[in-house]
Amino acid sequence: MMHFFDYMSNMDVIALGFFLIMIGVYTLVTDHSALRARSISAAIDRQRENWMQEARRREFRMLDSSILGVLVSGVSIFASTNIFVIGGLIAGLAYNEELSAAFSSVPFAAPISPGRWSIKLTLLLGIFVYAFFKFAWAIRLANYCAISVGAMCDPADAGTDIALARAKAASRLAALCGHHFNRGLRANFFGLAVLGWFFSPTLFMAGTLFVVLILLRREFFSGALAAVKDTP
Repeated sequence: MMHFFDYMSNMDVIALGFFLIMIGVYTLVTDHSALRARSISAAIDRQRENWMQEARRREFRMLDSSILGVLVSGVSIFASTNIFVIGGLIAGLAYNEELSAAFSSVPFAAPISPGRWSIKLTLLLGIFVYAFFKFAWAIRLANYCAISVGAMCDPADAGTDIALARAKAASRLAALCGHHFNRGLRANFFGLAVLGWFFSPTLFMAGTLFVVLILLRREFFSGALAAVKDTP
């Protein structure tokens, strides 16, 4: 732990603490507070429930399979992209002395020691590894949801308790898939904020605040939310 503080300035520690606090507060507000009921995530979860309730009444569910295929493809693109980012960050750690020296010559960038470079890259690496696991789990959940759709009862039995329970299970899996996909996207956004740390701690804090404000706007005040929030 002493080695960590030896490499970091007081402003670096303050900026990192601010970053972690903002992530915690944002997660608490959007995922674990009463305000979540007013978010776009909650509104889309209701639409997922509507989707699966309609799917259980359809005789042919090729439309539902196509939608799930599109969702899996979208998540897969992000997961694949994160793999390349992770590989690049690992390479950056392997050549920390050369890259930190080269980065120090970038305009507006403060000189950065190899140790500090490694700490900042390690934070980025941790964020993108976390995002990859979220995307990978979202893919599996989408596959589980597809299996649940395939297990739905015949439309003639759509009114039975079993059909209702299977539709609810499918909608729950779809909602979990969306939740983990959102967590992965959120991590990518915060990863972009960390890039400011390579220039200065102040820019890091400003980038963190900017990302939080953008995410809050999209979650609670976006046009997309206005379009679906009152939909039954």
